[in-house]
Amino acid sequence: MSGPVAHGLVDRDGRLVEAERPLDELNTRAGGALGQPFAVPQVAVLARLAQRLGIPVSRHVVAADGPDEIELWVRADPVEQGVRLAISGWRVRAPWTPPADTARRDRDLLVLDADWSWETDATLRLTAIGEGAVRFGIDAKKLLGKPLDALMTPKPDDNGAMPMFAVLLAHGPFDDQPATVRASGATMMLSARPRLDTAGNFAGYVGAARAVSAPAAPIGGDDALTEAFGARLDRALRAPLGRIIANADSINAQTDGPIRQDYADYAADIASAGRHLMTLVDDLVDLQAIERPDFVVAAEPVDLADVGRRAAGLLNVRAAERGVRIDKPQDIDTAPAIGEFKRVLQILVNLIGNAVRYSPDGGMVWVRTHRDRDTAVIIVADQGKGIAKQEHSRIFEKFERVDPTEPGGSGLGLYIARRLARAMGGDLTVDSAPGEGARFMLTLPAQIA
Repeated sequence: MSGPVAHGLVDRDGRLVEAERPLDELNTRAGGALGQPFAVPQVAVLARLAQRLGIPVSRHVVAADGPDEIELWVRADPVEQGVRLAISGWRVRAPWTPPADTARRDRDLLVLDADWSWETDATLRLTAIGEGAVRFGIDAKKLLGKPLDALMTPKPDDNGAMPMFAVLLAHGPFDDQPATVRASGATMMLSARPRLDTAGNFAGYVGAARAVSAPAAPIGGDDALTEAFGARLDRALRAPLGRIIANADSINAQTDGPIRQDYADYAADIASAGRHLMTLVDDLVDLQAIERPDFVVAAEPVDLADVGRRAAGLLNVRAAERGVRIDKPQDIDTAPAIGEFKRVLQILVNLIGNAVRYSPDGGMVWVRTHRDRDTAVIIVADQGKGIAKQEHSRIFEKFERVDPTEPGGSGLGLYIARRLARAMGGDLTVDSAPGEGARFMLTLPAQIA
């Protein structure tokens, strides 16, 4: 589809109030209607941007239009009534689909027995690096988006030429071309097949890398592999979870226009589940760190009363949602100690968060400090259902929880908190009985004046 410029007007509340036929039809196919919030998100975003900045904004956008995609050139001009749109281009293109089965099978077979795989876009910038690359000292996170030659350098042949360069420039296939991994100096044999879009144009490479010889064992053996796995887990999950949480929160807040309340509630549930998974990722990364034999913490002056006030402030919103009040240390209270500030804060956020979770609606959580000879103490107490004495040691074990039947964390929080406390020369203990709430006590070496 192509045609003349189509004009429209989006009012200050984000509603499409005027639209010439092509724009009106596009908006209708997207589920919108005149007088309702603009339903084409890529254009609606530009309209909001122009309104917020107060200046004209012109951009090329690609929007979904049924099973196809449509390329548009959008100019958004802020006016008194809202934002005036002028949309041109209107070039329909089919969305990218995988190439023919034979080509796909060829690429699948190529990477099947590879040590690791790699992919590029049409400009030969890296878009994917297989997990096996970490064994060869390759940090995929740092290389994605960079040119292929940032990952490895082709080796010359016996005549000093580099035939792989010519093949890459011609966008052709190649097999068993020697190259050196920049990060480690390892020698690999590279093979690749071009990827084509639906129009038959070059869209990048899917490649395989095979080691000429087995890679050396990672420094640190199994510990290094565990650390690498933890780092990959963190990178693989944190960014997508962050996007899920942000988008779900945006839907729940109805920032792009009103939606049915049950849909908004579903989005809130999605955001809550995403935060739970993000906490689990944090716990697993911390677990991997604290169980390393070389794990150390800083020894710096900290004020337990000050850290307690900060931790309580971070949890005020969550407590308010439950009607729970946090009685934090007074501004004049001090409890000088020796520890690492961020680790002490991590412990207290965990303890106060647990106290809020297990407190009854309308309950109270107390945070108190004192000094006992050469030890500084901070106590977090709640009005929950309490913990039986025989459970006191179990709840500090890995993957154990006070009540496994209740929704909550991963069962790692108290285990990590106690390991951190002991790494700082202190301890974390509990005093509780059924029906009497719980008192968790963090002790650290006192700061000598």
